[in-house]
Amino acid sequence: MYTLCLNTTVILQQGVLPSWLFCKMLRFLKRPLVVTVDINLNLVALTGLGLLTRLWQLSYPRAVVFDEVYYGQYISFYMKRIFFLDDSGPPFGHMLLALGGWLGGFDGNFLWNRIGAEYSSNVPIWSLRLLPALAGALSVPMAYQIVLELHFSHGAAIGAALLMLIENALITQSRLMLLESILIFFNLLAVLSYLKFFNSQTHSPFSVHWWLWLLLTGVSCSCAVGIKYMGIFTYLLVLGIAAVHAWNLIGDQTLSNMRVLSHLLARIVALLVVPVFLYLLFFYVHLMLLYRSGPHDQIMSSAFQASLEGGLARITQGQPLEVAFGSQVTLKSVSGKPLPCWLHSHKNTYPMIYENGRGSSHQQQVTCYPFKDINNWWIVKDPGRHDVAAPLSPHSQEVSCYIDYNISMPAQNLWKLDIVNRESNRDTWKTILSEVRFVHVNTSAILKLSGAHLPDWGFRQLEVVGEKLSPGYHESMVWNVEEHRYGKSHEQKERELELHSPTQLDISRNLSFMARFSELQWKMLTLKNEDLEHQYSSTPLEWLTLDTNIAYWLHPRTSAQIHLLGNIVIWTSASLATVVYTLLFFWYLLRRRRSICDLPEDAWSRWVLAGALCTGGWALNYLPFFLMERVLFLYHYLPALTFQILLLPIVLQHASDHLCRSQLQRNVFSALVVAWYSSACHVSNMLRPLTYGDTSLSPGELRALRWKDSWDILIRK
Repeated sequence: MYTLCLNTTVILQQGVLPSWLFCKMLRFLKRPLVVTVDINLNLVALTGLGLLTRLWQLSYPRAVVFDEVYYGQYISFYMKRIFFLDDSGPPFGHMLLALGGWLGGFDGNFLWNRIGAEYSSNVPIWSLRLLPALAGALSVPMAYQIVLELHFSHGAAIGAALLMLIENALITQSRLMLLESILIFFNLLAVLSYLKFFNSQTHSPFSVHWWLWLLLTGVSCSCAVGIKYMGIFTYLLVLGIAAVHAWNLIGDQTLSNMRVLSHLLARIVALLVVPVFLYLLFFYVHLMLLYRSGPHDQIMSSAFQASLEGGLARITQGQPLEVAFGSQVTLKSVSGKPLPCWLHSHKNTYPMIYENGRGSSHQQQVTCYPFKDINNWWIVKDPGRHDVAAPLSPHSQEVSCYIDYNISMPAQNLWKLDIVNRESNRDTWKTILSEVRFVHVNTSAILKLSGAHLPDWGFRQLEVVGEKLSPGYHESMVWNVEEHRYGKSHEQKERELELHSPTQLDISRNLSFMARFSELQWKMLTLKNEDLEHQYSSTPLEWLTLDTNIAYWLHPRTSAQIHLLGNIVIWTSASLATVVYTLLFFWYLLRRRRSICDLPEDAWSRWVLAGALCTGGWALNYLPFFLMERVLFLYHYLPALTFQILLLPIVLQHASDHLCRSQLQRNVFSALVVAWYSSACHVSNMLRPLTYGDTSLSPGELRALRWKDSWDILIRK
């Protein structure tokens, strides 16, 4: 059917419409509107199975499970806007967990005091566990897509996804209010995004989806690092592979210099600038949300504490800014190690003879006291040698106080002030803001917190010494004024009254974001957990052979329990696949050196890239733990395990395609693979009661699951 269109103009109410456009509209209206959508049913099915295994009975158990006792406290702090410090990692992961609580209407009122405590009705446990569960569920289809983007078969891709689906430890960790599943999700998303970007490089560079996948790679890497510091290992993996590809791009003679420069700048912006910006943004939001004083304030500097609502800010409100003669001040150690403390003196004297027979000045003790006290206050006054070794640090001088009879002070009592963060020569000594050292006039010794605890005669307070051997800067030698009052009286009782009298001057101590970020980041990196032992801690070597497990939860009345316990078939096979890949890779490499190419170039390229991502990802996420002096647990191995799981079906497909010489061998090999996967499913089903914790087993059934003597399966007596 044809439509006759004359060369005229159609007059409409709002204007003039050309006749040719009107004719096209008529043709468009006479044809059906067709939308074609490609749906990968494999992807849909794997996503559905992932959601089913992770979301099923997510609210069970309604009790605190293992590390939920720690993360729950941080969520409550977010709900109440209370500042906290966690040295396990940056705040993005904590904020995601808190987002789940906010979506569920959690008010933060729950006492996270012990593992196994029953959740009250106001705790939306399903909502709190939702994001980790979703992350664990979506990791299943992402494993499928990664193997496809590496240009291996759909069978290998489905195999990787199914292994992720049935791995017991991954299921357990993703069904609880924990961070590992979210970390794994962003690790895989970073790898998948980079592969999609790399595969679009040849046919559509600088297109919309090229930019989308490149930027998403940088965003995912930043999110992984923002959840746990472990995320930096995958970030380094992606950066390393991107650097190799960029190096190859530079050598491409078909590209102009400007084109190569554009490629490099795009990668620098997406993989370096964007991740740094997002990482700072995580801390910015974190500090914006947590503006109230909390239990972790004492770890931070006085300036940081004063920037929080309540706490020190309430105590120091209205203080004078500049310290002058007559000022009454408290002096806090800037280092805060081993404990935040204030310079302190009391009427008790040093013993005349120390335990090792050395003599002392037998004068008033000077210590560092970790609590606020009236004896923390000092007076700044307007202005012989007596060298005695310190009690616990004989290489340093003893610091003591003499009773003030209001007489002229000998030189041995004088200390010179040195402002270490002075910006100019005109800077004056300021409350809270100035970091100062005190240099003894006679001996040039510097007042220093040694960190050692004095014996009982010193009430276990921290030793303060005069350090002569290390004139250079060290934070243990630096102090700042925290509380400040002007005083003119010389009598003790009158001075104490002045300390409680309000002052009229005010000081603005609002730190910049970068100053607060720098201090918080440094504290996170340097704060050490003194607990080096734990009932369920383990070594990296025990992870490979699955010689360890963690008892997460035990039902208070029955034998139902949850354990972090991996599928031993998958773990063993994954380690074996890593060894096989490594041996084959070096075998092929040696033969290629002798001009013997066992694999076509495209197959060799796929084999190398798969190994770089999977074997490299496993090594970077596993080997650094051998160098860490901290308590380690089995769940630290899970990010490395996911890269091994991706590699396992790739090695199997390679063996079928390139090592099996005949169709009979391929058929036999395929049958063995089916039998092997069936055994993995069988083991997963057997360990299911310990994965979900919804089944009460008899003592005999529990003993039957103790396949290794090192597994701590709980049996009630």
